[in-house]
Amino acid sequence: MKFIQSSPRSQVPFSGASLEEAISAENEVRYIDAFVDALPLQKLGFRLAFTENGRPAYHPAILLKLFIYGYLNRIRSSRCLEKECHRNIEVMWLLGQLTPDHNTIANFRKNYPKAITQVFRTTVQMARHFQLIGGQLLAGDSTKLRAQNSKKNNYNQSKIARHLAYIENKLAGFTQALALVDNAAEREQITQAMTKHLQRQQYYRQLAQQLKNSGEEQVSTSDPESRQMIIRNTITEVAYNVQTTVDAKHCLPIDYQVTNHNDSKAMGNMLRRAKSIVGHSSFSALFDKGYHTGSELEIAQRLGIRTLVAIPAPAASAPDANYNLEHFAYDPARNVYVCPQQQVLTTNGSIYTKNRGYSNQTSFWQYRTRSCKSCLARIRCTTAKNGKLIERNVYSPVFEKNRANITANPELYKRRQAIVEHPFGTLKRQWGYSYVLSKKGIARASADVGLMLVAYNLRRLLHILGMQAVMAYIQARAALLIGSRTKVSVQLQRYMENITISLNCYFIYLKNTIFMKLSSRGY
Repeated sequence: MKFIQSSPRSQVPFSGASLEEAISAENEVRYIDAFVDALPLQKLGFRLAFTENGRPAYHPAILLKLFIYGYLNRIRSSRCLEKECHRNIEVMWLLGQLTPDHNTIANFRKNYPKAITQVFRTTVQMARHFQLIGGQLLAGDSTKLRAQNSKKNNYNQSKIARHLAYIENKLAGFTQALALVDNAAEREQITQAMTKHLQRQQYYRQLAQQLKNSGEEQVSTSDPESRQMIIRNTITEVAYNVQTTVDAKHCLPIDYQVTNHNDSKAMGNMLRRAKSIVGHSSFSALFDKGYHTGSELEIAQRLGIRTLVAIPAPAASAPDANYNLEHFAYDPARNVYVCPQQQVLTTNGSIYTKNRGYSNQTSFWQYRTRSCKSCLARIRCTTAKNGKLIERNVYSPVFEKNRANITANPELYKRRQAIVEHPFGTLKRQWGYSYVLSKKGIARASADVGLMLVAYNLRRLLHILGMQAVMAYIQARAALLIGSRTKVSVQLQRYMENITISLNCYFIYLKNTIFMKLSSRGY
């Protein structure tokens, strides 16, 4: 039986071809190379001026190319990227056979979170140039990316209290054991155990004091800004919450922000940023029920943006669904509710407040009626001892406008998941980016997420437009950039020439003045 035969190991690879010949014209690395070369790196925030002392630095373009290549090929680790520089022919071509070490690679990502965000903005501008951003329908959502911090190293007050109670119980047991033991070796063993627990006790007390001083609800010891959050149902992880805004036309992300809190207060800020990016407010925005917060809906409506936010199920429902809150008619003229039995519920005019978690204080009026006592439908309407109680939020008008938007466009909201989950599905399920690789804060996590989204947008643009159209655009941008640099260079050269001429004229004037003074004195 015949098999395909391998080449001899002594044979020169690629038939002696150069790196340039080994990389095909359609290879994705040429796209990455041209894209980065067309970027105004200094304007975006990358540092190009370095001191001449010591070993020369790597140009930011080299490291940015390496990271984009890595994220496009599911390689994020700085040590893995370092290995690719030595063995991957595509990386060798891309970097010109430079081999930065893992510390240099990691420090680049750590030092430039804002500049990486600007690179992401460039991909959005590129999509807008090709009219891939519709700007008429946007969807917003968040996804949790696990942080480099275990649950074990995340603490709140109750967890610290449990640890302290356990230690105090152990110390009490050790104290009793010391009183009963006469053997010196056993006493030494118990004393060492007590010392260990006393150190742990001091550590937990310091954590408790840190929580008290910061005003936070929890503290993480490995990645200080990460927080334990609900991922799904009752499953929690120590994570970061990445807010994204996605355009509906081609499911392209146009904005992102890494946070460490839940969605309830995120929508207003994301819509402000979306309005700035799109350039107008005449678009519709879709969000899930996690964003259903009165103050955020008020911001959206003040901006003139039509929002469709899913409405959460009521906290309390009636024994008979026909007597749920939506069947109670509100009369704004009289400021009363009318129940299905035509009884009127009135308010005493007082505003009550409740705290509902992170920065979420709810203010509302209460509506009651004395008719509940004798109502025949009471057992179907409420189980409360004092009869039906309705709480009307102070943001009820904006809630009602949101409900009207959903009622008027029932099919529009159904598109939300297909739009905004598209990038998450690719990044987390296909590429495996379900966690943040970097540690030590939101800024570094933002750099990691920014590179993910840069890679995602570049890949999508390449698939939608094709290599030829994308390369033509990038080459045109590069030509403009080179022209701009040449213009600046010419201006600088002319400026230096003018300074030289001015200095020469001054020196001639000074020479003549001195000669005349010396001549007048007879020298």
